[in-house]
Amino acid sequence: MEHQEHAAAYLAFATDAARRAGAILRDRFGLPHDVEYKGAVDMVTEADKASEALIVGMIRAAYPDHDVLGEEGARGDDSDSPLRWVIDPLDGTTNFAHNLPIFCVSIGLMERGVPLVGVVYDPMRDELFAAVRGAGATLNGQPIRASRVDRMLGALLVTGFVYDMTARARQAHLWRVFMTRVQSIRQTGSAALNLCYVGAGRLDGFWERGLAPWDVAAGALVLAEAGGVITDFEGGPFTVDGGVLLAAAPGIHHEMLALIAEHGEYAPATADPANRQRP
Repeated sequence: MEHQEHAAAYLAFATDAARRAGAILRDRFGLPHDVEYKGAVDMVTEADKASEALIVGMIRAAYPDHDVLGEEGARGDDSDSPLRWVIDPLDGTTNFAHNLPIFCVSIGLMERGVPLVGVVYDPMRDELFAAVRGAGATLNGQPIRASRVDRMLGALLVTGFVYDMTARARQAHLWRVFMTRVQSIRQTGSAALNLCYVGAGRLDGFWERGLAPWDVAAGALVLAEAGGVITDFEGGPFTVDGGVLLAAAPGIHHEMLALIAEHGEYAPATADPANRQRP
């Protein structure tokens, strides 16, 4: 695509913005927070807002013609630009608010809906995952690759749950399906880090529904450029606005897909009345 030649400059910019925003989060970690609720359990803090304001301000100054989409409200001004920055200023807000040091800044750059650059920065570990389309993925400048695990019993999976409590009960079905077939399952609270961890071989597979573009725009590119496989639950193409993903090492992705196809995403309706209405 036409903007590939500028990707290195975009990556350097996103890296700088992510590190600066990460410093805000690190400096505010462990302090009392002004917590608001966007839903029953969906939090936002003053740190989310400060981080997004910094990133958006940098984008407006450096690339005023680019479009912007941020979790905490940043939107483009009806831009016709083919380039859109997709920002999660604090992925893992619940962890952050509970003083659990597992969270990150996620900055993705999309070109006509296709990821071009992705940066995910964990300020507590000073770990920066980065990728450019067609150029591989790195962690603190060193190349990363998805794991070579080729059997489910040797796999460490990760997932997350939506904020809607009724939907959570239905989503737990897949957890039960996978739990008896793998080494173990984790829930970190950060979709962006989950994707990067699968890309780095720390985790072997990740599935989740209810995701927003800012949750996945950067991390999905990191994973794909690291050799991971990412699709929807039916094996179709992944899109950042699709709301669902199955990301895994190449050796087990097909088996995860097969288990979903065999057992279904949700428990049978007769087993639990809550499952009769599927999202």
